[in-house]
Amino acid sequence: MSSGIISAAYIAASILFILSLGGLSNQESARRGNLFGIAGMTLAIGATLFTGLPLSYALVLGVVAIGGACGGLVAARVEMTAMPQLVALLHSFVGLAAVLVGFASYLEPTTHFVGAEKTVHDIEIFLGILIGAVTFTGSIAAFGKLQGILTSRPVLMPARHLINLAIGLVCVWLGYVFVGADSISAGSWPLLIMTALAFAFGVHMVLAIGGADMPVVISMLNSYSGWAAAATGFMLANDLLIVTGALVGSSGAILSYIMCRAMNRRFVSVILGGFGTTSVSKGTSEAQGDVIPVSAGETAQLLSTASSVVVVPGYGMAVAHAQHPVSELVSSLKQRGIQTRFAIHPVAGRMPGHMNVLLAEAKVPYDSVLEMDEINPDFPDTDVVLVIGANDIVNPAAQEDPDSPIAGMPVLEVWKAQTTIILKRSMATGYAGVDNPLFYRENTRMLFGDAKDSISQVLAAL
Repeated sequence: MSSGIISAAYIAASILFILSLGGLSNQESARRGNLFGIAGMTLAIGATLFTGLPLSYALVLGVVAIGGACGGLVAARVEMTAMPQLVALLHSFVGLAAVLVGFASYLEPTTHFVGAEKTVHDIEIFLGILIGAVTFTGSIAAFGKLQGILTSRPVLMPARHLINLAIGLVCVWLGYVFVGADSISAGSWPLLIMTALAFAFGVHMVLAIGGADMPVVISMLNSYSGWAAAATGFMLANDLLIVTGALVGSSGAILSYIMCRAMNRRFVSVILGGFGTTSVSKGTSEAQGDVIPVSAGETAQLLSTASSVVVVPGYGMAVAHAQHPVSELVSSLKQRGIQTRFAIHPVAGRMPGHMNVLLAEAKVPYDSVLEMDEINPDFPDTDVVLVIGANDIVNPAAQEDPDSPIAGMPVLEVWKAQTTIILKRSMATGYAGVDNPLFYRENTRMLFGDAKDSISQVLAAL
């Protein structure tokens, strides 16, 4: 295939990727965006196979088939509750691929550069391996936190910022030594040491980030994986990989910034594990009074006499697989003429858009799903709020307790409604490990039990 046709295919694939990102920015067009992305990747892989590979097509197609089968099997079997873990794990693969490609590019005996070309190529290799190594171990650490293997609380080492600064300075010096090396053997040792330091930094960086900020971490690692892919594209002189990596990296960075603004967090503070904070408070850890339990029948009675209802889904809804009964409940209330809407917090769940995907799976109409800024002014005029498996995103301590770890984070102001009903299995704290004073308010009722069973009982009572 001529280089002109391959270039045209790469341009078409890049356009499809841009259309994919545009489609994924809205719920109504997300499915179309996925189709654009699939088409773009299919075209990109097909064009790459015709560029003239040093290996046999049978070997390459065999590896692609194995990888595609494994990916399809995992995607089909993964639970929605484990989707954030899967995303983190996939990010780690991108980072590891960048590391391996970087070393392969450096050790390739047929690659000979001299002068400025050698300097530029070595810088590409060094940065690609550095970003890839941080992405790999950082994503593994994020997977461990999300899976419950590692604690969700921030693990703050003494002098952690000095450690990070020292790692950064040493990596800069190693980069200088690596670029100035006149042989592969002389350049291998600074490259290996830098890789080990980058591996350590990735773990240290993510462990220092608390559970409440994990959605930002997921989008941040997505950005890192994009920049790692772009660096790989420079190493391989592949324009499409550069463009694709830049698209992923920039979109992930923008998403991380938007989420940090939504949480009243500084982006640098999140990625450095609370840089600039003087202490890490556990917030309110003791009960502030007695809770008022409510039964499914009483909940049904409150809902049936309401004129306005707002449903706030959280990660607990995903764990209980309650999205379909919740959708049926909302349909039932709407049939009774009761205004019923969903309120989505930007960081509800464990990754951006987690709750939106769950509700779309349950075929909830998009016009019934409102973002935090849209719904917050309506809570004072709302009769009943159903909080299903959410905790930190409805915690009034974010506004009332300056010492709380989530202080300043915008939350859904559900306590302003006439009655707030919270569906939980127990009085356990949320992912951020902060007790919620909302549970003890006079207008709050606690419906204990599995969310799916509780909603089904409310439906039966209705």
